[in-house]
Amino acid sequence: MNIKKLTVFSGIDKNGEAERFKKFEIFPGNTVAIVGPTGSGKTSLVTDIEMLAQRDTVTRRKILINDKVPPFSYRQDPSKNPIVLITQHTNFLADLRVDEFLKLHALSRKMKSRGAVPKTLMLTNKLTGEKVTENMKMTVLSGGQTRALMIADSIVIGNAPIVLLDEIENAGIFKKEAMGMVKEEGKIILFVTHDPVVALLCDIRLVMKNGSIMKILRTSEREKKARKRVIEQDIMISVIRERVRRGEIIKF
Repeated sequence: MNIKKLTVFSGIDKNGEAERFKKFEIFPGNTVAIVGPTGSGKTSLVTDIEMLAQRDTVTRRKILINDKVPPFSYRQDPSKNPIVLITQHTNFLADLRVDEFLKLHALSRKMKSRGAVPKTLMLTNKLTGEKVTENMKMTVLSGGQTRALMIADSIVIGNAPIVLLDEIENAGIFKKEAMGMVKEEGKIILFVTHDPVVALLCDIRLVMKNGSIMKILRTSEREKKARKRVIEQDIMISVIRERVRRGEIIKF
């Protein structure tokens, strides 16, 4: 699926007022952070993109792919859907093993599963400190294992050119590794996030308020310098977090 551009046309905020931009465009390889307080409209924006909204949602936004209205089959046929959304509320009801789940997903995407399962597991275990094996039940995976598996699955089996990730920082996975992994694939990636590291590692920031995109910011060279210090602090916190989890006493 050759996606050259994703375009979001403005809609309305929670008061019915028009958003302050006409449109913005995202290209393959771009990383976009969606930031703002709880209830500001972040989830509505990714939902609009996931649903390929055509002025038919409460926000009245419109989404184009390659300057055209996406075919209706994109919404109806999983094998043709160019978008993967990984939310922070993923639960599994089917009592399948991990390999069975991955093979079923490959089948729904009309791709051969041979080789896909071990590759997905290999990527999964790069993102989480809790190893995932093919014979584990999906229902017993932790939040971090689940999110790591879904991100790897979106790369290997989903193979979708547009990836939407909702608050990857909350699952306890290696977030910078996850960002690097999906960026290497040259996809269009949008992160809903409250994490300054994730936001500053992105090319573009969409600042949400009252259901509206209030600002569209591009990470400046000055911010790129500042984020080095932020990442250093984040690494230190991560190290302390792991030591606390191991039961160690923290001293400075």
